[in-house]
Amino acid sequence: MPVPDADPPQPRAGDDSLAVRLAQGAGDLLLRTRAQSTLTGRALGAAGDAAAHHWIAGVLREQRPADALLSEEGAADPARVAQRRVWVVDPLDGTREYSEGRDDWAVHICLVVDGVPAASAVCLPASGATYASATYAGAAPPALPARRPGVPRILVSRSRPPEVAVRVARQLGAELVPMGSAGAKTMAVLRGEADAYLHAGGQFEWDSAAPVGVALAAGLHASRLTGEPLRYNQPDPYLPDLVVCRPKLAARLLAAITQETRLSDKGGH
Repeated sequence: MPVPDADPPQPRAGDDSLAVRLAQGAGDLLLRTRAQSTLTGRALGAAGDAAAHHWIAGVLREQRPADALLSEEGAADPARVAQRRVWVVDPLDGTREYSEGRDDWAVHICLVVDGVPAASAVCLPASGATYASATYAGAAPPALPARRPGVPRILVSRSRPPEVAVRVARQLGAELVPMGSAGAKTMAVLRGEADAYLHAGGQFEWDSAAPVGVALAAGLHASRLTGEPLRYNQPDPYLPDLVVCRPKLAARLLAAITQETRLSDKGGH
């Protein structure tokens, strides 16, 4: 099991509130774009992505000009790796769901300090909800509700449910539940609507930084599938796998993932 940092990074005064205001502001912009645009499908998603990115980048240039930015929609800046404070942003996580008129898409805003989430916000605009790593104007890390009775429920990608999740669910007698957006899935675990979220096979830092920051603040477990801590602002932002779960399930779930991964590597499936 990973060992938590003894001295976690601290955000500067106002970083938490800025993360929330960026997430909610971009969320409002995306809702207006979807309601007013004549575009549909991928063109609508691209327009929303671009509008949200430009607005977020502009606010950060004004409010935090010395900080670096790593955004899914922005140009790569290798110089960010040498900086301690980096905003890792996904202006629209779940572009497909956004374009289809669904509710399971999100805006991710995370300030990473020394590779670790320090101030995070995830906005689910279509649901009118914002979750954050610190309390600010209606956004806060909620207390974990009691677990719902029944078999474990594991959230997976709608379009690419990982094979390891299928095997783990079979071993644990769990139910797989498809959903869009990494942020939407992580917040569903936080609300107690599921017990875990498992992803493998491809993600980038902006897909998980803000959801992981909020999840850790709320007391959930979040790590790589190996149990290693998630580190951000790496030279290559590819961060392919993730597990978020209720803390009491972490050891059992990680053991099942390890066993199924070894069996797969040996050709056991």
